Amino acid sequence: EVQLVESGGDLVQAGGSLRLSCATSGFTVDRHPIGWFRQTPKTDREGVSSIMADGSTFYADSVKGRFTISRDNAKNTVYLQMSSLKPEDTGVYFCAADLNGNGVFGYWGRGTRVTVSS
Repeated sequence: EVQLVESGGDLVQAGGSLRLSCATSGFTVDRHPIGWFRQTPKTDREGVSSIMADGSTFYADSVKGRFTISRDNAKNTVYLQMSSLKPEDTGVYFCAADLNGNGVFGYWGRGTRVTVSS
């Protein structure tokens, strides 16, 4: 059974850091694209970052230089290290997997909430 479980969300002050984790089962993270998305009070769900099977990474312009995506193949877990957090980063963060190779992130976790206070 495919599962993705996010954790690490918390309340943090602006300028602080958090590391989100996406623990997975039912597939191997180094064979499929994994993405982080967020839903904020002001936006629909938006892509934040992704890591491809070959290790290449992508970032939304709003988080470039502040967020870093990585994965631990042994733990089958993908991380999102977030630094220099801003109040506008507040939202629910989801990880998702493209297991069908069609560019569609069809498998999702339930999300973890990040709140950045000013």
